[in-house]
Amino acid sequence: MTPEDRPWTAFYGPDMRIDIETASYRTIGDLVRSASDTYGKAPAFTACMPNGMNGTLTFEQVDEMSDAFAVYLREVAGLAKGDRVALQMPNGLAFPVAAFGIMKAGCVLVNVNPLYTADEMSRQFADAEPHALVIIDMFADKIPAATRGHPIPNIIVTRIAEFLPTLPRGIIGLVQKYWDRSVKPVEVPHIRFPDALAAGRTHLAQDHVEVDAYTQAVAPSDVACLQYTGGTTGVAKGAMLTHENIIMNMEQSLEMIPAIERGKEVALTALPMYHIFAFTLNLLAFYWLGGRNILIPSPRPLSNLKRAFENYKITWMSGVNTLFNGLNNELWFRDSPPKHLKLASAGGMALQAEVAKRWEEITGKPVLQGYGLTETSPVLSFNPLGKTRDGSIGVPLPSTFMCCVDDNGVPVPQGERGEIAAKGPQIMAGYWNKPEETAKVMKDGWFLTGDIGVMDADGYFSIVDRKKDMVVVSGFNVYPNEIEDCLASHPGIFESAVIGVPNEATGEAVKAFVVLTDKTLTPDQIRAYCKEHLTAYKVPKRVEIREQLPKSNVGKILRKDLRTETQHSQAAE
Repeated sequence: MTPEDRPWTAFYGPDMRIDIETASYRTIGDLVRSASDTYGKAPAFTACMPNGMNGTLTFEQVDEMSDAFAVYLREVAGLAKGDRVALQMPNGLAFPVAAFGIMKAGCVLVNVNPLYTADEMSRQFADAEPHALVIIDMFADKIPAATRGHPIPNIIVTRIAEFLPTLPRGIIGLVQKYWDRSVKPVEVPHIRFPDALAAGRTHLAQDHVEVDAYTQAVAPSDVACLQYTGGTTGVAKGAMLTHENIIMNMEQSLEMIPAIERGKEVALTALPMYHIFAFTLNLLAFYWLGGRNILIPSPRPLSNLKRAFENYKITWMSGVNTLFNGLNNELWFRDSPPKHLKLASAGGMALQAEVAKRWEEITGKPVLQGYGLTETSPVLSFNPLGKTRDGSIGVPLPSTFMCCVDDNGVPVPQGERGEIAAKGPQIMAGYWNKPEETAKVMKDGWFLTGDIGVMDADGYFSIVDRKKDMVVVSGFNVYPNEIEDCLASHPGIFESAVIGVPNEATGEAVKAFVVLTDKTLTPDQIRAYCKEHLTAYKVPKRVEIREQLPKSNVGKILRKDLRTETQHSQAAE
């Protein structure tokens, strides 16, 4: 079989397109305008606070506000087409207004993790060189240190309760200012987000600005987002995602989920929208579909989601393995699972079989696992509805090619392990200002994912593990995912992470970090359990019990942090 063969198309639905020739819209700004015109006064975004306080914006309101912000950026702040605008905030009503306004202005959105330290912000700002920053007030005290040496001329400050009704907005503001003191004075020149919108509206009215003229100058191949990789395997890099990349990936993904109905879905958005998974599938795809997005500013603790499930008829949600696992272990969720849920989709990290099984037992609905990366906008493959396979990341999307290759880039025989390579319209244009890094992952039009996988005879793919996470024990390749799956099947283990550590006898040895639900379990008992289910060289040499594991803000367990910590402790011995 050659890389151009596509046996997986036999498992596409009868109405699915095998190839998508052109995107439905030239730019994301055009998409936003069309959806806003179609759905008008229907609710588009609802921000739901942990105590149930909420606020909603309609499609019509989002369109008008984002127009005003686009005009502010171009006519007041003086930005030009292609200028970068950093957006640093959690999920809230201001996020879509700012993001869509940036796109309508013909500028490039730079998503920034709101929990970044000043040093992390500084590195990303130095690389992206944004001309403006939209930031939530809770973290604005980091700006002076983060912009030292590379100032950002336009600072726009928003707040978590922006655009909520007056009473809840006031209550939340008082709590933040006087009770938990989470908001500090902003000590740099700035403008408040509502004032920026007011200035944009003034120019719209007085100068009769044509907002659509900004996007008419934008080509589908122009960069829409600088989406920085999560940094789980090294220095973060800005993936240049074009308008065409993102719109095509949205269309490719929706082809795989025919159960979604236009104008009728209610999506729970617990994953942060600055992450590419929620950005493409929740923020953009559900806006295009006329769905209502229930925005959760922070999903931690998981009780923050309780009122959203109680108050809204959630039909769809996305998440990562740790989110689904956590909800499975919440008594309130098990006692009253969502009644209107159609399905859930998982990405970002491997979905453990035991977690998926328990989720379906509790909710009566499956978790459909997909696969992708920041560099692929993000989805490459997905399990077709009704044709899912346990442990599989599904089949490639329409217009997508995937194969497994050896270290020389040569396709391996079907059923053998190799690095997953992919090509399609969702593949990034490259890394921002890093041609050498781009050349490492782009080979003859194929993107090398860094993930080890296997393709079966039908074209279904499975992930074995990250290439860089593989542990070599006495010459045998050991994949942490396999051991973590085994640990997940133990009823007394909540979650785990596995890494390789130096060992004189075997080169490397397996070490497992576990968080327990059964506090009586000992490391020896855990190792004994593994011996019943794993080959001897895969059994963890050491087991360390932890209260919690390091995670990204999306909820992905960070093995790299555990490796770094282990290296430091060994160096100190």
